[in-house]
Amino acid sequence: MNVLAYLHGLRAKFFRKSQLADDMEEELRSHVQHRADDLARSGMDRAEAERQARIEFGAGAKFKEESYAAMGGGFLETLIRDVRLALRILRKAKGFTFAAVLTLALAIGANAVVFGVLDALLLRPLRVSRPESLYGTHYGDGSGFQSIPNYYDLRKRNRSFEDLAAFNFAFVGLDTGNDPAKSAGFVTSGNYFDVLGIQPYLGRFFHASDEHGQNSAPYVVLTYAYWHSRFQDDRGVVGRTVEINKHPFTIVGVAPQGFGGTLTFISVDFFLPLVNGEQAGEGNALNERANDRGLFEVFGHLKPGVTAAQAAADVDGVGEYLKKTYPKEVNHTRTALGREGLTSFGGPVEAFLGALMLLAGMILVAACANLGSLFAAHASDRSKEVALRLALGSTRNRILRQLLTEAVLISIAGGVLGLCGGVLLLQRLATWTPFAGAPIHIPITLDTRICAVALGLAVFSGLLFGIVPVRQILRAHPYEIIKAGPTGVAGRRTTLRDVLLVVQIAICAVLVTSSMVAVRGLMRSLKSELGFDPRDTLLLNLTLATGGYSGDNMLAMERRIIDAMAAIPGVERVALVDNYPPLVYTAAFRVTAFKDETRELSQAHAASLPFLYDVSPGYFETAKTSMLSGRTFTWHDDKNAPRVAIANREFAVKMFGSVPNSMGRFFRMQDGTRIQIVGVAQNGKYLNLTEAAQPAVFVPFLQHPANQAAIIVRSHRNPEMLATAMRDKLRELDRGLPPDVQSWTGMLDVVLFPARVATLSLGVLGALGAILSITGIFGMAAYSVSRRFKELGIRVALGARRREVLGSALGRALRLLAYGSAAGLALGVLASRVLAAIVYQATPRDPLVIIGVVAVMVLLGLLATWIPAQRALSIHPMALLREE
Repeated sequence: MNVLAYLHGLRAKFFRKSQLADDMEEELRSHVQHRADDLARSGMDRAEAERQARIEFGAGAKFKEESYAAMGGGFLETLIRDVRLALRILRKAKGFTFAAVLTLALAIGANAVVFGVLDALLLRPLRVSRPESLYGTHYGDGSGFQSIPNYYDLRKRNRSFEDLAAFNFAFVGLDTGNDPAKSAGFVTSGNYFDVLGIQPYLGRFFHASDEHGQNSAPYVVLTYAYWHSRFQDDRGVVGRTVEINKHPFTIVGVAPQGFGGTLTFISVDFFLPLVNGEQAGEGNALNERANDRGLFEVFGHLKPGVTAAQAAADVDGVGEYLKKTYPKEVNHTRTALGREGLTSFGGPVEAFLGALMLLAGMILVAACANLGSLFAAHASDRSKEVALRLALGSTRNRILRQLLTEAVLISIAGGVLGLCGGVLLLQRLATWTPFAGAPIHIPITLDTRICAVALGLAVFSGLLFGIVPVRQILRAHPYEIIKAGPTGVAGRRTTLRDVLLVVQIAICAVLVTSSMVAVRGLMRSLKSELGFDPRDTLLLNLTLATGGYSGDNMLAMERRIIDAMAAIPGVERVALVDNYPPLVYTAAFRVTAFKDETRELSQAHAASLPFLYDVSPGYFETAKTSMLSGRTFTWHDDKNAPRVAIANREFAVKMFGSVPNSMGRFFRMQDGTRIQIVGVAQNGKYLNLTEAAQPAVFVPFLQHPANQAAIIVRSHRNPEMLATAMRDKLRELDRGLPPDVQSWTGMLDVVLFPARVATLSLGVLGALGAILSITGIFGMAAYSVSRRFKELGIRVALGARRREVLGSALGRALRLLAYGSAAGLALGVLASRVLAAIVYQATPRDPLVIIGVVAVMVLLGLLATWIPAQRALSIHPMALLREE
């Protein structure tokens, strides 16, 4: 019953306020009248009786407040009053409110975006069964690749996994009738979907039971996204036959929505059985143990009770067994194990995103420091109001609660604004395709997690900068404040606002230093010696298996394409190369090379592991790769001629001691083939732009046919017109080959992608830090000038020079700028060491970086103090006296 009465009172209090007020007024008047009647009956004059009754009952306002409190809901009502008052105060201080909300919005938006990417790549598990126990593994010399026979042995001999599935990339020509197009997919083991424990959206998946030897399972499973875009949600595709590289495949099913493979940042179009990998252009790798490019990754669920460390040791043991059993084909050097999704890329990605999240957090700290300083100044400007409220009986807790309410309102407004901006940017990132034709994307999911993090950071930030004036309020003395007035001279001692400003400037300097290190590293990488000149070239990317070519007819077709491209008007040179350097390590191909006198051709006796490239005659002239000695290839270097090769300088020195000693010498391949060095070319970049000198050999493509290659066309002709002419020529030769034409410099974007992303990210954070630094310095300088306006006017009246006035008005802010910049530069130089692993040739000890940071911080100081300096110099003593 009491609860019902309490709820009834709350309802009346908030929804029938006017009636409740009238009822209270009537009740109070009734009590006063009854008491006055009693006093009048005792012989007191009526007027005096009413006056005495009112005195006894006390103030009516107090009676009403006690009655409202007795009805409950006092906290909510107080909160509503605080919010209303805070909104009125913030509406009056429009400049302060706008600056505070915008500052926090930038910081919250940056953190929301970074967290969204971090959540997509690292925190959110794959959409499969039991993702917490799904681990990927690889072993050997490659960066993730291994041979198919090794995978079968690992699956059979390990004791840590319930089962092991495997996959590799496949880039094919997929023809649904009369529209061949290049598509990207996975060739997978038959148990791929069974290990993942997922169910198809349509039809069925292929299984291990469908495999009965090479090319025995011509089935394809489409991803939901590819089915939606290419087949327009046609539910009748199951059972339909399509051509992949001119081979018929039957569509047996569609994968569930949201599943695009087992790599977090890759979303493929289809899945093919591994036993049909040859038809997908992957070569005959089923029985080639030495072919460590047969598979990209192997993964499976750990058995209950098995730890990742135990599983890694188990896999390591299998690798050692294979090394001893097959010494010529296997050279086990390391084992890696990690959560499936980023197994081969987890380390660099985790390090970069962790660093980015740390820097975004520093932006938030800088914003809080900025707002703390501004909020303290805002509270200081209201010192007279605070003093009057204290003198009238308000408690300090009540005033602090009001200030915190203002801070939280600012933080919520800034958080909502920053979240809206962050969501727009994340939506753009979710549809971003960094490379044409590459299935790379960031699987961002906009859900309550991102909103909760953003709003949580907003409220936390509001409380953080809102407590800055606490000490100021708790130690405030009303009499002293009113006596001093609002124009008291600022003190000379170090204040909390000074400390906050130094912290903010130091964080800004760290961000500026990091961004400049990244920019300088990127500039160096663009000017580094590549070993070829990608300018004025276009690449026609070919996978002749998509047209059904193989063997001699493939070589004949490649020759016809070279001749056709050379006949285009304006073309200067044409050549062919496979795995055009440098590219990401997934395309790098190493071979095992032995000295000619070596008889035991096992991995343990290998003399070098060079990169191998198949090239046509004219490649070195077309790529503008300098020859140091010997000759280049001719069309006579075919399968009927002696095996020859051109080495780079590193291979020649490592194998034979010097370039002259290498000429005419022989080395052996894994199968025992003797190859003669007929030329030596300059060193280049083959794996990435940060690598040290690596050995490489080039062989004639007529002696070592390449299924996948690029035709390099060098010309000063307009690139768009040249690309159109190249596509037309290819269509004349074979309309079934996808005409994929790109610039060579554009292909380098794959290699430069991490550096450019790092540079862009750090540049944005550096710009945000600079904005916060400008507002912080400006706020300090403007506040200093406004608080000392009268003092500065007196100085001017007494004959002070402009330099002295500026020094007195802005000296404190500039000194804090110098302290913060020095601290931030030192921290930035130390922190930027991490960038060397991400941004090519990045070094924090570059003199230009240090000079640039100093120049930027000086420029920021000048920009921030320009307006306060102009105001200080415009002081007119007579105007001040008239105001007094």
